[in-house]
Amino acid sequence: MKFLCLPGAYGSAKNFQVQLGPLAEELERRGLCTFTYSQGTHEVDPPQGWEDYFGARPLYRFLDTRQGDTFETLRRLRHVPHSMPAEDTMRMFQKAGHGEDWHQRVWREALDAVFKTLDEDPEIDGIIGYSEGAMVGASLIVEEAERAKRSGCQRRIKFAMFISGAPPLKFEGKDRIVAQLFDEAGIVIDIPTFHIFGCDDAFLSSAVALFNVCEPSNATMYDHGLGHIVPRDAENVGVLGGILQEIMPKVEEDNRRAATKEQQTEESGLGGMDKSDFATPGEFYTFLPA
Repeated sequence: MKFLCLPGAYGSAKNFQVQLGPLAEELERRGLCTFTYSQGTHEVDPPQGWEDYFGARPLYRFLDTRQGDTFETLRRLRHVPHSMPAEDTMRMFQKAGHGEDWHQRVWREALDAVFKTLDEDPEIDGIIGYSEGAMVGASLIVEEAERAKRSGCQRRIKFAMFISGAPPLKFEGKDRIVAQLFDEAGIVIDIPTFHIFGCDDAFLSSAVALFNVCEPSNATMYDHGLGHIVPRDAENVGVLGGILQEIMPKVEEDNRRAATKEQQTEESGLGGMDKSDFATPGEFYTFLPA
């Protein structure tokens, strides 16, 4: 499996390769996958007071935020209690950011740029997204499924790993972008997913909201016990490697079976593939230090 790796806001392909390095090396050592790294197309300066937080410049975002940004709103959400339902928290975020909504053109351009990267490398069949990159990756998966339904084209992404993620976005009205939330949209991602987050993440609600819109029988979550980070310590990396050693071969075997079934169905003239063709049992893991 080959993953397209999408960094968070104020990141870069180079910096994300460093962030993901220990886990990527562990997975490559186990012979599970390879990686290619991308980044947003909009070069940005880090927010005031965070100049040294995001790593070496240049830094990028997938979204063009020159007409307004929601970073200050996100900072305020760090104080929202985790006891509030994830969907309610996301709706609060959207209301707090009223007037700063990303225009549909900006979001369309961001998704199109990632689809272009996908089209340029036919070997990519998985996504790893961190923070904003997870939101973009989740949205791409939803749109790819919608395109497949409309045109019958083959879906490329078979497995996704979301680190401190956020739910996919959708168009609403003439010029708004809103999160797809479970209590409004239901399940919108049916492929196998692996969700990595920390119980001490100030933005935990967004990761939970993403998990909730993924098919539960195909979704696995892992709590590394830390904050809004890509886990790099040896203990967490080792545990994650072991979990993915169990999950990924099953995913690939299921994909091979699904491809064979689809080919047989097409040859019989029936066409199509349903959700049951993506199958791996959902589980929850949490890191418990020795």
